[in-house]
Amino acid sequence: MEEKNYLLNAKERSDHRLKKNKQFNYIFKKGEKVHSRNFNLYIVKSKYRTYKIGYSISKKEGKANKRNLLKRRLKEIIRLKKLPKENCNYILQAKQGASELSYNEIEKQLIELFKKAEKIC
Repeated sequence: MEEKNYLLNAKERSDHRLKKNKQFNYIFKKGEKVHSRNFNLYIVKSKYRTYKIGYSISKKEGKANKRNLLKRRLKEIIRLKKLPKENCNYILQAKQGASELSYNEIEKQLIELFKKAEKIC
């Protein structure tokens, strides 16, 4: 019985992920770009109330375990700090060398990046 309740709650949560290649291509093409030293942020206004965010990390960053660690850190910082605004879609792209940064350095750059993005969206 507990399992079913857990599954229902999981389905009710709003999903903030960009999943389709079409969505990524649209934002790369039409979006406005804001950058920091190690990250690019592409922003497009959305017609929906919630935000969606996708992560793009090149294979030049290293093997899969490095890329996944960076992606987990990015997701956790965004979740804890509640950085994205509603009614916008984002792609957060890591530049080469971003995987070498510490958690605190990543956090500072993301906060700065989303402050710049508030002017656009």
